[in-house]
Amino acid sequence: MSEREQTPYPSGSRSAQDDPSYRPADESWREQTTPGLAPVGGGSTPVGSGGQGYVSPGESYSTTPQYSTQPVKVRRGDPLAALLLILAGIAAGVSLLLDWLPGSSTRGWDILRIGFDTVRDDGWGDLFSSGLWQPVAVMLGGGVLFVLGLLMLVPARAHRFLGLLALLVSIAVAAGVLVPLADNSWKLRDFRVGFYFAIAVAALGLLGSLKALLTGPKYGTTTAPQG
Repeated sequence: MSEREQTPYPSGSRSAQDDPSYRPADESWREQTTPGLAPVGGGSTPVGSGGQGYVSPGESYSTTPQYSTQPVKVRRGDPLAALLLILAGIAAGVSLLLDWLPGSSTRGWDILRIGFDTVRDDGWGDLFSSGLWQPVAVMLGGGVLFVLGLLMLVPARAHRFLGLLALLVSIAVAAGVLVPLADNSWKLRDFRVGFYFAIAVAALGLLGSLKALLTGPKYGTTTAPQG
């Protein structure tokens, strides 16, 4: 046996690849490494070009999502403002069934009907000159407040616009209550139960509208992904 054929290294001490004269017959292993790509550490899977486990130069794709800890505006309803406005609408509805003036059996519904007839026959001018606009403003305003109260239950970032509308309506309702009361020298005892419910419409409308108008957006602590 020649020196080339003999094993020059003991078993387990050095491998055949340590021999400078050793050349593997199959060099296809070189094709298993793609030049110009860097391995991705931490087990991340790249997105885009590059082989599995590699990213191209200048790329930094990762499957780990990025999150923001900044507070976000939460859509919600305003149940307290809604309750106050809905109660104002209910009070206006009850006033339709009750008498307003002492010594008269004219209910709120009759006053409202007379007001509509006046507008139809004589126009808006006679409605204001006759003083019928005051109970009409209270009863119609209560219906509008009821609808706005229902809208307060719809989730939104804020209900300030609805609160502003409700405030304007409540001011008109309050005027419809204060003007006849001032004309009667502020003698509340001269009015009947229907007028007391009209006062409740104005009070509840003002409270509900101010609650919605002064309540800003609510911020949640839930993290949201960055866009």
